[in-house]
Amino acid sequence: MHALFSSQTVDNATPNAVAPPGWIALGVISVGFHLGLIFYGLTPALVSRPLHMALLLPWVLIYMAKTPFQRISGWGLTLLGIAACAYIALNEATLANQYGFIDTHLQMAIGLFLIVLALEAARRAIGWPLPLVALVALLYGAFGQYVPGAFGHPGLPLQSMVGSLTIAEGGLWGSLTGVSVGVVAIFVIFGAVLNAGEAGQGFMNLASAVAGRLTGGAAKVSVISSALMGSISGSASANVASTGAITIPSMVRLRYPRSFAGAVEAVASSGGQIMPPLMGAGAFVMVELTGTPYTQIMAAATLPAVLYFLTVWMGINAYATRHDLQPIDASEQPAAKEVLITSLFFAVPFVLLLERIFNGGYTPQYAASIAIFAGVALLLVDVTLRFSITGFANRLADAVVTAGRQIATIGAIILCASLVIGVLSLTGLGVKITSGILSLSNDLLWPALLLTALACLILGMEVPTTAAYVICVSVAGPALISLGLEPLLAHLFVFWYALLSTITPPVCGGVFIAAGMVGENWLKVAIKAMALGIGLYIIPLAMVANPDVIQLAFNPAGALLDGLKIAAGLTAISFGVIARKAIWLRVILVVAGAAVIFLV
Repeated sequence: MHALFSSQTVDNATPNAVAPPGWIALGVISVGFHLGLIFYGLTPALVSRPLHMALLLPWVLIYMAKTPFQRISGWGLTLLGIAACAYIALNEATLANQYGFIDTHLQMAIGLFLIVLALEAARRAIGWPLPLVALVALLYGAFGQYVPGAFGHPGLPLQSMVGSLTIAEGGLWGSLTGVSVGVVAIFVIFGAVLNAGEAGQGFMNLASAVAGRLTGGAAKVSVISSALMGSISGSASANVASTGAITIPSMVRLRYPRSFAGAVEAVASSGGQIMPPLMGAGAFVMVELTGTPYTQIMAAATLPAVLYFLTVWMGINAYATRHDLQPIDASEQPAAKEVLITSLFFAVPFVLLLERIFNGGYTPQYAASIAIFAGVALLLVDVTLRFSITGFANRLADAVVTAGRQIATIGAIILCASLVIGVLSLTGLGVKITSGILSLSNDLLWPALLLTALACLILGMEVPTTAAYVICVSVAGPALISLGLEPLLAHLFVFWYALLSTITPPVCGGVFIAAGMVGENWLKVAIKAMALGIGLYIIPLAMVANPDVIQLAFNPAGALLDGLKIAAGLTAISFGVIARKAIWLRVILVVAGAAVIFLV
């Protein structure tokens, strides 16, 4: 058993190592389960969602274990957790008729255990901050009647509170978990299959062919490759680690300042979470929370994402006025044939995905499932188009293990965040916080936007982007909407600002990883990252000032016009902040850029 399921941490596993057979088998089961739900048809929420949790437990509690104690306790918690989830799934019909009210001691014990287990799984997956937020919310639900003033609540019977969170279609098994089961998992599998093949090399080759010979070519390759890679990974950290392993040494070799090299990769990689089609799972959560079709969210998010990467590109040009940013030598660039062949490894699945969504009229998850099968077929050949069964088996094993682990990590985050949302719903706290924001902002939109941005920055420092977005939009979204903001615009605004902590001190995960890879002081990297990524701070506000920029699906001309105006303003601001010019000229550029965006 130990040989089948020997523990491997993400940090220690070598990239090309084949995982133990037990984990490969579990990966196959996880992938098969989530894909099967797409083709099987309608499955009750109290069956599919508890089974989703049961499948993620071994990955989070055993696979990611870092100490012998964690591994041993992980086995115990996993077995008990699978039994508890199986109880919910097997008794779905009975529990559905209880309407969230527990009526036996066994159900109370199972409910309390599942809550504790969700907190522990999230803690082991991502650390303490999110579970602590959830724990505070749970304590408020249990004891909020003792809180004085407007923020107290009348009190919740324990049977009702625990039942609503664990045996009804709310809390742990709410709509957010449904998104994790039915949509996020499918796109995670899609990304894992592409990354297991030659798609990553295709991204790098295409980026090198497009931008390698330009001024600052190595940095611009990082921008393009990170945008492409981020569109399927949706993770800033994973993006830095994958594309950064190639682009950072390339920039250092060309004598780019180390702090600049790290900053470029951190900023470019952070943009993956705002780049369609995945957006770090945020797009799919947005579909559920807003009721907006996925295709419309993709269209709305595209221009702002392009503007973000354009700003980084212009920032590189601005840094070229201060440093000699050489292009990549022609001898190091891939041949046209290699670019063409490797690009097919991501182009074929991507084209199939988009064709099935826009032309075939299928749901995103069904279209992604079809694209997954195309991606699996491409695993049969390597970059030289050589057919290999052994290579196929190794690549497929890597894909299912990666998919199983990533589905588990995101699932643990969403389950924990679902507890917070469940308590907000049961107690009405979200409405009270919304009223507080309206009161503090004096019912004015722009002060409310700034308060929301501050809340997103603070919360985003402690919890992953998707969780920060869900929690912030649950409490601040209604206030922004009541002040006249369109619901989708309010959600995009909050989602963008939930990203701030990826490059903003004191907690800036993307910067920390990039600084470690380049061997430079993280604060120096962060300062340059904030300058390069200034679009992350300005574009959400620019979307509010120019709302047509997200109307690409309905008003293409207006969207492009607003996009050009914002691009011009951001270019001026970027050069004003970064370029080596007279101080008076830099001030004029910043002021003029802001005026173009917000006043013209």
